Amino acid sequence: MTYEECIQECLNCMEQCNRCFNDCLNEDNVKMMADCIRLDRECADICAFAAKAMQSNSPFAKQICGLCADICQACGDECAKHDEKHCQDCAEACHRCAKACREMAS
Repeated sequence: MTYEECIQECLNCMEQCNRCFNDCLNEDNVKMMADCIRLDRECADICAFAAKAMQSNSPFAKQICGLCADICQACGDECAKHDEKHCQDCAEACHRCAKACREMAS
């Protein structure tokens, strides 16, 4: 796994989380989607931060990627509980990103 590949996974995950966040807000039962929305926001933020850390060759990139992997895993697990396509797409992107970040952190 190269920085470049991991950066791409992070940026893709960020995009999916932002889309899921937005689409969840348009669902009829927004309250039911609260955990999903909260984690989407947090996950998008850490993915952007992790990508930036790798791009700037931060001495903390490994630790940041480790945290990013944990948050992506949690977000993916939450999104996977919902049947909506945007949640399923997001869960897939989150789990892929978690795997990439885990490899980068090790």
